[in-house]
Amino acid sequence: QVQLVESGGGLVQPGGSLRLSCAASGFTFSDYVMRWYRQAPGKERELVATITSVDGRTNYADSVKGRFTISRDDAKNTVYLQMNSLKPEDTAVYYCRADSTRSRRNYWGQGTQVTVSS
Repeated sequence: QVQLVESGGGLVQPGGSLRLSCAASGFTFSDYVMRWYRQAPGKERELVATITSVDGRTNYADSVKGRFTISRDDAKNTVYLQMNSLKPEDTAVYYCRADSTRSRRNYWGQGTQVTVSS
């Protein structure tokens, strides 16, 4: 059974940090590009960060460049999102997504809420 389980969300003050985790199971994690998306109330889901499967290349939305870092540990089947210097506009539900490099298969997690507020 395929599962992506996010954790690490919560309430944090502006300027603070959080580290999100997404634990994968049920598929060959190392064959998948991993992505973090977010969706704020009333807005469309947007891509935040990507990390490739082979060489670990990363890419970020302009809004988070220099503040967020995506990483992966293939031994633990887990992808992370380190979020620093958080702003109120980072408030959203954060989702991880796995995209196969061998097919059109993809999987979504259930999401974790991040709220940035004083």
